[in-house]
Amino acid sequence: MNLVKNLSLGFLLTILISISITGFISNHMIDKKFDQYLMDEHKTKALKFKSLVTELYNEEEGFSESDFSEIHRFAMLEDFYIQVLNNNGEKIIETDIMNIHHKKMMEFMMPDSGKMKLGEYIEESYELISNGESIGKIIIGYYGTANLTPGGVEFKTTLNRSFFISVFIALIIGLCISIIIAKKIATPLMKIIKISNEMRKGNLEARVNIKSNTKEIGELSNSINYLAETLQKEDKLRKRLTADMAHEIRTPLTNVKTHIEALIDGIFEPTKERFESFYEEIERLIKLVEKLRDIAKLEEANLHLSKTEYNLSKDIEKVIDSFKPMFKKKDAQIISLIDQEVYVILDRDKLKQIMYNLISNAYKFIEKKGKVEVSLKEEKENIVIEVKDDGIGISEHEIPYIFERFYRSDTSRSKKTGGTGIGLTITKALIDAHKGSIEVTSKRGQGSIFTVKIPK
Repeated sequence: MNLVKNLSLGFLLTILISISITGFISNHMIDKKFDQYLMDEHKTKALKFKSLVTELYNEEEGFSESDFSEIHRFAMLEDFYIQVLNNNGEKIIETDIMNIHHKKMMEFMMPDSGKMKLGEYIEESYELISNGESIGKIIIGYYGTANLTPGGVEFKTTLNRSFFISVFIALIIGLCISIIIAKKIATPLMKIIKISNEMRKGNLEARVNIKSNTKEIGELSNSINYLAETLQKEDKLRKRLTADMAHEIRTPLTNVKTHIEALIDGIFEPTKERFESFYEEIERLIKLVEKLRDIAKLEEANLHLSKTEYNLSKDIEKVIDSFKPMFKKKDAQIISLIDQEVYVILDRDKLKQIMYNLISNAYKFIEKKGKVEVSLKEEKENIVIEVKDDGIGISEHEIPYIFERFYRSDTSRSKKTGGTGIGLTITKALIDAHKGSIEVTSKRGQGSIFTVKIPK
């Protein structure tokens, strides 16, 4: 079953169950209240009749013949059996009990009696009081609430019929509403599925353009679009990397091949200088392969952290010292602004790799007589490492992408500074593994500042 049918059926079943439970409870409560109402009616009539008999009683003459007639008439009218006893227990008045038995039996046997029940015969006794003195007692007999009158049965039948009609109408309305709601939910999901299938077929330019008031559908649309943009970006970076690597690998191979052909043909003499040239080209190829190996390292960069407590200040000083010969050769400066005795519990080797990557990245982009400042500060919960250079800088539109794998800015594509675009990505992955963060501020021509914060 598709989503629309599933949701519609689910809504319909929910409505049906809810109405059934509500109807059952309501019908039970109404029956109970109706029976109580009938009982109260009987009691009210019985008390009223008791008051009537008391009023008819005359202290001197007792009950007259007309009183007897009125009591009999009232008993017949209300289907009561009446006995009036004096204080000695003698019967003064008694109506015909078989009359109400026969009448009720006939009503029960009638074809239109519906769900009438014969019910239970009940007798109630009340003391007759006149002018504060007991004059005897009255016994009133009648059939209980189970014996509904034809009018009562009709009332309950009408009530039940109204309930079933209401249920039927509610189900139709519920079905219509459930279909509308199901389509409202399913339609955007079907569009998202269609776009996802297009992405699966390779169309990474497909985007979900759905306006929905449902928060989850909106978030799903945004997630699909973000996934498409990320995949598209990764695809472009991968193609760019492939083109760059093909270009950089082809150049040394072509040079080596040309020189070897020249040696074979006898054009060049096998001199030391030429072999050194071959060696340099092979070294370039080895470095390119090493950089490609870094891509595999990226996948496990945040794994297997081996944390120990150590003096970070001394380790960063050692890293800075190892770069000084390179800076001296370039006639540049590397300045240390390190807080002393900063102890941390971190992965020592990973922190060194972070520092090597950041300083070597800064070194690539400074000019002759340039300057790089490396600082370490200790805060309450974090350590802050800052690498600042006065190099060529990064354009504003490139900053959001510099930590993406394979990304290289246009200024880093030369043979002199080029790379795979993986160094900063590995650096960020290592920092993320330590639950830290890295930020960069830069302007073209004014240098860059990389700020790392890592919990101690």
